[in-house]
Amino acid sequence: MIKWLATAFREQNRWRASQVRVHGGVRVFYGYDSLPSCREIVSGGLVKTQDLQKEFPNVVQGPNVLYLISSALPAYAPRMARWAKKAGAKIVLNQNGVAYPAWHKDGWEKTNKFMRDVLVEADHVFYQSSFCKLAADKYLSERSHGYDVLYNPVDTKNFHPPVVQVSPFQVRLLLAGSHTHFYRVQTAVDTLDVLKAGCVDATLEIAGRCCWAQTIRESESQLYAYIQQRGLLCNVTMSGPYTQEQAKGMFQRAHILLHTKYNDPCPRLVVEAMASGLPVVYSASGGTPELVGEEAGIGVSAPLDWDQDHPPAPEKMAAAIIEIRRKWEVYSRKARERVVSLFDVKPWIERHRQVFESLCKKAPSKRESKLQ
Repeated sequence: MIKWLATAFREQNRWRASQVRVHGGVRVFYGYDSLPSCREIVSGGLVKTQDLQKEFPNVVQGPNVLYLISSALPAYAPRMARWAKKAGAKIVLNQNGVAYPAWHKDGWEKTNKFMRDVLVEADHVFYQSSFCKLAADKYLSERSHGYDVLYNPVDTKNFHPPVVQVSPFQVRLLLAGSHTHFYRVQTAVDTLDVLKAGCVDATLEIAGRCCWAQTIRESESQLYAYIQQRGLLCNVTMSGPYTQEQAKGMFQRAHILLHTKYNDPCPRLVVEAMASGLPVVYSASGGTPELVGEEAGIGVSAPLDWDQDHPPAPEKMAAAIIEIRRKWEVYSRKARERVVSLFDVKPWIERHRQVFESLCKKAPSKRESKLQ
């Protein structure tokens, strides 16, 4: 109760109508008083604030736009949205995935209610993919206006192929991100096992948090034991969590990105890898096919299912890797070209600018309306 009262006092003070209605351009608050920098380890939606803050710094007092990210909502986000709206501020939501039975298990309804309460307050919604819109319409609230499908971006000047690219005689595979389910790393290790059985010279780097068990240490121990059981300790590297600055080198030392997650709504790491010249072998589910297209990688087909996960078969993943290896230079070039033309960060920021400015445009007073 004390925590709630303290939060209420802080947010009501932040969203004073007299401050919100001061004219001075777009002033954005991202739901947190402090946000991680590119030198800090951060996973999930908050990475996007690092792009936006370059153009729209985090204004913690007297903002006129509340920008929230569904996968990184602050505590009391629905109340924060209502306080902001009551003061005359505009609400913009960046909508990622939703909770559904297959991956969330028990309690998915409660998680969705929290997101739904924010979505219905939003003046504009950026869905991260068409799949995100489909999922939100099904599990949150269907929206017919005031929205864009705007894919996660990448700074193509920062993420780029290495100066010298070497065709893969030994294939260096990369699995990255936050590994919330064991099947993600298991599938990658099994894929490597299939390649080794077929006498394909390959290595695998597993980067990011392993967090499917009760503790990270327990998750890492389970993974290490599984790699050892497969006799692949000499072929697998576990490099752990990484910052955005470290990600650049991580992508540049690999040849192919493996993305084994089923129904991933819109994985930013996929476009970062493609910008770095990495073709993608992936589960053709969720929003990932919208990012990779036909020319930047090979997907393993999967059904649309909300009640059960369908990990990609390691044999099919291995076959896709062998096919890409044969034409790696072509796939690598096409991956880079696709990202530069479709997912660069500059148009993404510009679309935010257009929406922010449109929402914050001063409404004419009654007197001004009569004069018009």
